[in-house]
Amino acid sequence: MHPETYLALHHTRTAELQTQAEAHRLAAEAKPPRPELRTRLGWTLVEVGLRLAATPNNPKPAVA
Repeated sequence: MHPETYLALHHTRTAELQTQAEAHRLAAEAKPPRPELRTRLGWTLVEVGLRLAATPNNPKPAVA
């Protein structure tokens, strides 16, 4: 590929990527902060574990 053609394509792609990055940055700033999914999932698992530990220990037979 001719160097000047390559350079023109490079500048065009760079401008596109910078536009996308700016749009992403603006969208990220507009969103209200929220707890991360990992944190919410972790606390949900802790709650389920505590509920399981607090249930009475009456195991039922698997085969009747």
